Amino acid sequence: VSDASEHFLNEPTGTVAVITSDGRMIVGTLKGFDQTINLILDESHERVFSSSQGVEQVVLGLYIVRGDNVAVIGEIDEETDSALDLGNIRAEPLNSVVH
Repeated sequence: VSDASEHFLNEPTGTVAVITSDGRMIVGTLKGFDQTINLILDESHERVFSSSQGVEQVVLGLYIVRGDNVAVIGEIDEETDSALDLGNIRAEPLNSVVH
């Protein structure tokens, strides 16, 4: 078990970003997960990227992400994240994962 996995096994809370296999970015508080990486996120929102306007945040609330739809998950540094000016960030939306 890696150090990161052990951290979440012992204390599965904290703000995480999840990139799904269909290219969505969901940010929320990790409340739990299981052996197939099904995730329970609270206070979650989706960040929708656009090359012509700032990042839109769509409120999702309590949200479950199926493990087979998780491409990447990472812990968010809340201080750094809160300092971001999402209204001025321009980026192309992510493509779906191709297997």
